[in-house]
Amino acid sequence: LILPGGESTVQGKLLKELGMFDPIKQKIRAGMPVLATCAGMILLAESIEGQPDGQPSSWFGTMSMTVKRNAYGRQLGSFHTIQEMKGMGEVPMTFIRAPYIEKCEEGAEVLAEIEGNIVAVKYKEQYGLAFHPELDEDDTIHSAFLESIKKYKALSK
Repeated sequence: LILPGGESTVQGKLLKELGMFDPIKQKIRAGMPVLATCAGMILLAESIEGQPDGQPSSWFGTMSMTVKRNAYGRQLGSFHTIQEMKGMGEVPMTFIRAPYIEKCEEGAEVLAEIEGNIVAVKYKEQYGLAFHPELDEDDTIHSAFLESIKKYKALSK
């Protein structure tokens, strides 16, 4: 499953309205690989800082972490960098009105940080990325995700 960027509140509401939320949550909890970018990462977090009034403090809550919404500011705070990602080498990272991970709990592996802020984690077969790897030509992250899908499919047989 790929949970894309966009607006996490709208995505969460739509998943619930369309009856997709609970079946997806069950599949994630059962070990289905997930690549979640930006808003998608917010959907996976156990806890969300900066959530608008009246919104839930988490959506799926399947990743053991706290995420801060819009941590890098508004659209003008968007940026691009190249950083080391654990086990993958240097990868390009494009941040658009991005969150970051304030803290990870036990079991969550930090994959990348920028200036002390966690921007990529792996928890079980879930990848949470504060940036958009689909906007760059490098496919390192997508290749790692495809490998997790292959392992999942092999175990499911």
